[in-house]
Amino acid sequence: MRAAPPPLAADTTALSRLLGTVLDALREGAQARGGPLPAGGPEAVARRVREALGEPLPETGRGPQEALRTLVRVLAEGAADPADPLCAAHLHTPPLALAAAADLAASALNPSMDSWDQAPAASALEAEVTAALAAEVFPGTAQPDALVTTGGTESNQLALLLARERHGNGLRTVVGANAHHSFHRAAWLLGLPEPVTVPTPSGTMDPEALHEALARTDEGPVLVAATAGTTDEGLIDPLPALADVCAAHGARVELHVDAAYGGPVLFSRTHRRLLDGLDRARTVTVDLHKLGWQPAAAGLLAVRDAADLAVLGHTADYLNADDDTEAGLPDLLGRSLRTTRRPDVLKTAVTLRALGRTGLGALVDRCMDLAQDLADRVEKAPGLDLKERPTLTTVLFRPAGAGDEAVAAIRRTLLAEGRAVLGRAGADGRLWLKATLLNPQATPGDLDRILTLVEGSTHR
Repeated sequence: MRAAPPPLAADTTALSRLLGTVLDALREGAQARGGPLPAGGPEAVARRVREALGEPLPETGRGPQEALRTLVRVLAEGAADPADPLCAAHLHTPPLALAAAADLAASALNPSMDSWDQAPAASALEAEVTAALAAEVFPGTAQPDALVTTGGTESNQLALLLARERHGNGLRTVVGANAHHSFHRAAWLLGLPEPVTVPTPSGTMDPEALHEALARTDEGPVLVAATAGTTDEGLIDPLPALADVCAAHGARVELHVDAAYGGPVLFSRTHRRLLDGLDRARTVTVDLHKLGWQPAAAGLLAVRDAADLAVLGHTADYLNADDDTEAGLPDLLGRSLRTTRRPDVLKTAVTLRALGRTGLGALVDRCMDLAQDLADRVEKAPGLDLKERPTLTTVLFRPAGAGDEAVAAIRRTLLAEGRAVLGRAGADGRLWLKATLLNPQATPGDLDRILTLVEGSTHR
């Protein structure tokens, strides 16, 4: 007699029992880790994983409870936990509990966003939420729209693709030296010339330098990619002035803004002025798994004119046959280059409904305040140097008088000991420690602990 198949996610009773096991394993793993990341370095983590995993494809399974308990626990024990205030290296946010819960619902229902008959409600929800977010980026614009993406890399690639489809393979891309690496990879993937790179010695793109770069290019079309929230320093290019330069060079020059990091600052009434000029771009990248506290992935590409998206249209008879579309079934294939894709919009919709603009803006403000607080503390510490006052939530600092090798060694020591996760960034010809503050529950005491750990490692 054959055994009954395991329960499906639609069996909420079975799912509830399994969730209890998951939550217990998450808690036990975090307790075993005891800090922001596991101690011992890569080999120690890999060894613990191998021991817990055993044979990856056993002949006979161990059962759902044991598998979940064992592997979720080892994953949690070996995690770099963004919810720990001392885990502050990257734009890797601690997700909100309500967003993670919504993501579970999306996984359990498993809509596929490539045809209406696989995702009736999810497709309607995506249309409403993306329209609202596009209007936030392009207020007062007649018909903006936004596509859901896996993050800034995909969004930037789509922006270049749309520009190429408007202008052909003669399109040139101009980026700052501070721009995200994805632009160079996107140009390569799309068969476009290597981007022209404008030096950014001050950390942001200088309008005069952009003007000179554009003057040196031929008379063909150009896409200028500015940045609102650089990866290394969290800086914002002077968007109004750059938009003026683009406009002065006529219709052949278009502006894209990579606001993957800084875009959610739009939710803050206090700080949204930092993004003045954003709405003058033709396309804008925004990531809500950064300053939006969503589980990855939660990216967007916002476009000023929805008509620009028409080139993404594609027909596959089993998904969007012409007669079905003519009969009124929505056509979803033109909403992404991917076919199967998750309803990532659900967690965002839940977060927007639960917190509203005010609630999200308060989280942004809290993290911005934490960055200023950390900068204050660095300035007051005689043994530390501050790169400059933070623009967003990134703070660069280093031990006074230390060489680059010593700075790198401090970071790796803290990683190996599992005590803190700090990033690294090159600026002004030197290496700096980077604290990216995205945890709104961090306290002044946590900031002090970061600095104490750095200072303690300096004197070893």
